[in-house]
Amino acid sequence: MNYVMATMMILNRDEKCTVKARGRAISHAVDVCEILKNRFLKGTTYDEINISTENLEGESGQTNNVSSIEITLKPPEK
Repeated sequence: MNYVMATMMILNRDEKCTVKARGRAISHAVDVCEILKNRFLKGTTYDEINISTENLEGESGQTNNVSSIEITLKPPEK
């Protein structure tokens, strides 16, 4: 709920907001955007959605592929 409120504050200033997540947190980022769009700021729209894979080096020096997402929200028109 904290992320929803923080995102809502940014959108209330008529600014675009980008929600970013990696790995298992991707579903949480999508939930934040959907809750905001469907419950709090009903006119909010998706501006851009980028999906990618990042190469991260683990503790053992092995490279791991981790999915990432960036969701840009556009504030509702007044």
